[in-house]
Amino acid sequence: MRRREPLADLPPEPAGVRPPDPHPSGARPPDIPADLVPRHVALVMDGNGRWAKARGLPRTEGHKRGEAALFDVIMGAIELGIPYLSAYAFSTENWRRSPDEVRFLMGFNRDVIHRRRDEFDEMGVRVRWAGRPRRLWRSVISELEYAERLTAGNSVLTLQFCVNYGGRAEIADAAAAIAADVAAGRLRPDQVNEKMFGRYLDEPGIPDVDLFVRSSGEQRTSNFLLWQSAYAEFVFLDTLFPDFDRRDLWRACEIYAGRNRRYGGAEPNPVAPAR
Repeated sequence: MRRREPLADLPPEPAGVRPPDPHPSGARPPDIPADLVPRHVALVMDGNGRWAKARGLPRTEGHKRGEAALFDVIMGAIELGIPYLSAYAFSTENWRRSPDEVRFLMGFNRDVIHRRRDEFDEMGVRVRWAGRPRRLWRSVISELEYAERLTAGNSVLTLQFCVNYGGRAEIADAAAAIAADVAAGRLRPDQVNEKMFGRYLDEPGIPDVDLFVRSSGEQRTSNFLLWQSAYAEFVFLDTLFPDFDRRDLWRACEIYAGRNRRYGGAEPNPVAPAR
């Protein structure tokens, strides 16, 4: 596994950062109080294949259309003031797809990072990568690592690309690394707790997920950010991802803002006085 140091706190973004492009419809972000805007949004970009099938197109066309959808969501996240966004680009289970689709997705993910990295940098987006290097194309890793270096000083939005990522794999890798450190005498078993465990995850500096959004109407996590989503609010939208844009993200955030997050606590119920 790749051990990552926690992200350092960054100063405010300097002047000259490119603002997000306005939405073609003229839509503006909803007026959500700053303390009710989710700090970290996890996004499962689902429905590309079904979108293409409904139009008599190959699945790859749906993935291509999804690039513009994701970029619009990123701009909408910046407009609303969301500081962390995680996008599920390729899962550890996606290797089960046809060899042709896997090859396409490997090249597509590589090319998206290459095409968009300068735009990310101009908008103050800091790119991070979570996932296993094993089996991943070296060219994909190179593009992700280059984008990380290029954007390392940005602070408008941290965009975590989850490529060859699985929540169970991440937890298993963290447990293996902890076991190795215990065996080597670098860590005592009684030091292992939730806080310590979190330091062994792929990106220990990215906060837990507040809002977990999935497009396409499916209602499952699909092994995405399992540890980090322990107390996330889940919003499932019917829109297929190629038709998804910042307005869908904002709708999910409005739903989130209306939720009562108790983290296991509860207020006593009012009880009428006895007569």
